[in-house]
Amino acid sequence: MKAIFINGKAVSAQSDLNLEIHNPANLEHLGSVPNCRQADVDAAVAAAKAAQHSWWKTPESEKSHMLHHVAERVSAKVEELARLLAQETGKPLIEAKDCVEWVAACFRYYGEVIRVSKGVVFPPVAPHQINFTVREPFGVVACIAPFNFPLLLSAWKIAPALACGNTVVVKPPHQNPLSSLMLAECFSDLPAGVFNLITGDGVTGDMLVRHQHVDMIAFTGSTPVGRKIAAAAGEQLKKINLELGGIDPLVVFADADLDVAVKGAVWARLLNAGQVCTSSKRIIVEESVADEFTRKVLEQVAKVKVGDPLDTSTDMGPVISADALNLLESQIARLKAEGATLLVGGERFSPNGLKGHFLQPTVFVNVKHGGMATTEEFFGPVINIFRAKDADHAIEMANDSEYGLGATIYTNHLHTAMKAMENIKAGSFWINDPLTDNEAAPFGGMRASGIGRELGAEGLECFREPKHVHLDYVMEAKDYWFPYANRPVEF
Repeated sequence: MKAIFINGKAVSAQSDLNLEIHNPANLEHLGSVPNCRQADVDAAVAAAKAAQHSWWKTPESEKSHMLHHVAERVSAKVEELARLLAQETGKPLIEAKDCVEWVAACFRYYGEVIRVSKGVVFPPVAPHQINFTVREPFGVVACIAPFNFPLLLSAWKIAPALACGNTVVVKPPHQNPLSSLMLAECFSDLPAGVFNLITGDGVTGDMLVRHQHVDMIAFTGSTPVGRKIAAAAGEQLKKINLELGGIDPLVVFADADLDVAVKGAVWARLLNAGQVCTSSKRIIVEESVADEFTRKVLEQVAKVKVGDPLDTSTDMGPVISADALNLLESQIARLKAEGATLLVGGERFSPNGLKGHFLQPTVFVNVKHGGMATTEEFFGPVINIFRAKDADHAIEMANDSEYGLGATIYTNHLHTAMKAMENIKAGSFWINDPLTDNEAAPFGGMRASGIGRELGAEGLECFREPKHVHLDYVMEAKDYWFPYANRPVEF
């Protein structure tokens, strides 16, 4: 049984419940972790609360140094972290390696930003006055990450939260917490209680969300769960930062280089076996090029190698679980019932004899706009192609959604690109380069895709709040104080 991480060290959980972790590619047993309950949640939150004031008052230059040290330790463990991440998530080893490197980059970025970000000075409204803001942490932040990017999406919460002077209690996903426990070792040099990690299922997460001494919840996951967290947080007026689901469009305009657009679209949809919040779940193509685009998509999909995530030639691994695979099969059946045409894939299979949760890369055409593929998130390797009459219709279709996490377009026309950008609601808008993130730029969703932002200066501000300071360095009575009889009323 793996230990959890509380108050600066690995400790045994008080809960006698556990979770068994399996490799989704071959179903191999990888280990057991505690399924923490109230006593463990209380211990982690208490440690974070006790450490928070001292951490808050630690000079930013020292916080910067410690965050850089975390990044160095992560970089030193890239190989072992990546291998374990690939084993327990099913993502190809190259994607796992990229994720670990991005974790280190995130800590480096916030290690630098916090050195020069404290507040601003405003012009005063009267002589011998100074007005400025200081930004202060919320306190204890619960960081809850999803199974698809357990390390990276934890880092996007932990790094800015710590930089701002908060302490954290992290709950990794119950499907694959082992790499997060390994990552916890990289925080052991921080002051005790600043970083804490507990493992467990949704019950554990609910206990953490509702804990009276948790001041903020940073969560990435589905919109339905996000709504429940927002409602629970609202009862105690906790701060929230929610990055939720999306049914992101990728629009291919008629002027695009189809060879490039096809490769980008297939990668953007099948990355991590389609289990990406910002993956391109609605491929919208202008009718004049739709047939050629579809033909090229089928050629490209046929080249995608599905197999063992640890095989360096593998492009795509399994989905995370049997439940996830069952849901995808149900969605595929319902999509067919709506009239969509299946061109390839759509079946579970065992590449090279692997007995894991594999779904063939799947392509549908004649997908109904307004049907389930525009309202229900497909979290798996299913490419749904929609036809648009023209560019304006494509933009209209892309924007016709309750979600707004990301959007991608392919075009060589500046006018088309800018018109699409101005009319499609999305927190990230990619032109000719899908799913590319930048630590210095904000990430998050509009509409039902979330509240708040991660990354960038905006991501930092979500983990602290401003205090306005008004200073008059001359102590004197003001002529606008009582009694008002001394002030004649003039109009």
